[in-house]
Amino acid sequence: MVTRGFSGRPPAAEIAERLPPGQYLTDDFPVLQLGPTPRVTEETWSFTLRDGPKPLKRWTWSEFAKLPRTRWKGDIHCVTKWSKFDTAWAGVSVDDILSDAGVTAPTAFTLFEGFDDYTTNVPFADLTGGKAIVATSYEGKPIPPDHGGPARLLVPHLYFWKSPKWVKGLRFTRKDEGGFWELRGYHMYGDPWREQRFTGD
Repeated sequence: MVTRGFSGRPPAAEIAERLPPGQYLTDDFPVLQLGPTPRVTEETWSFTLRDGPKPLKRWTWSEFAKLPRTRWKGDIHCVTKWSKFDTAWAGVSVDDILSDAGVTAPTAFTLFEGFDDYTTNVPFADLTGGKAIVATSYEGKPIPPDHGGPARLLVPHLYFWKSPKWVKGLRFTRKDEGGFWELRGYHMYGDPWREQRFTGD
């Protein structure tokens, strides 16, 4: 029985210092999405880099797999208040994507697009310098479809809605354009350590 006001034991110090404000630790990996899981296979997947509407380069799955691999292990934080520690991912860094395309960032703003038509904005400064990867594996295995496979963006220092599932492209924009949730009241940046969940936070 749980009584009102009972919140259990506080987390140990080594856990508490890794939990952003308002978060709780989970061993699960909750599945949250807008609608049905889209049917995206390695054969149908591609990733397109654009400057506005102009395509700069497109990769098929086999072409993308030949790019340098980056591995990352650490904590992820969802805006719905769960955090998961020590998750392990591998994929291609945004730095290596741009390097392979032979381009430099034309603007300071980006919008990521998913096969489910989901979009989210991320400043380019938060993607470069090894801060973000297009992940193609989780815990050493292909990413399950419910978690965004075959590929999803990973920007772990922001709330997880900024790491869209089933990612299909990166588009540079001339200004900071809100994506799906940003246009519906979520914060334009989404720093979990500053609890930037909603507009005005």
